[in-house]
Amino acid sequence: MALNRKATATWSGTGKEGSGAVSTTSGVLKDTPHSFNTRFVSEDGRAGTNPEELIAAAHASCFTMKLSFVLNAAGFTADKLACTATVTMDKVGDGMGVVGIHLDVNGAVPGIDAEKFKACAEDANANCPISQLLRSVPITLSAALA
Repeated sequence: MALNRKATATWSGTGKEGSGAVSTTSGVLKDTPHSFNTRFVSEDGRAGTNPEELIAAAHASCFTMKLSFVLNAAGFTADKLACTATVTMDKVGDGMGVVGIHLDVNGAVPGIDAEKFKACAEDANANCPISQLLRSVPITLSAALA
């Protein structure tokens, strides 16, 4: 069964001076502002969001869920998994582009050792649907137990 998830973005004005808004069907994002400044200048999130931040959120969310499934299949249940996904942009050709993503996961998983946890994290990274989608850039991983 196919699942469709939707988001809508609007934009008015030029690339540098214009602005827009992003909304999702769930309502988690509703007319959330985005602009050149929220993407390249004011990255603290107070003025709005940016595509790279949204990709990082999607990746961290998908990865931790997949890691939970991988751990369960190996006989473990996490008390807590915390992942920070960092999407890096840099100069590519005449413009900017995503050049890499780093996943930093920490887990509290009773009964597992560090080596097994890292192996499960690597499996989750290889098989998480969002990781698979983003394979056009290098994805690095660090995994540690809390």
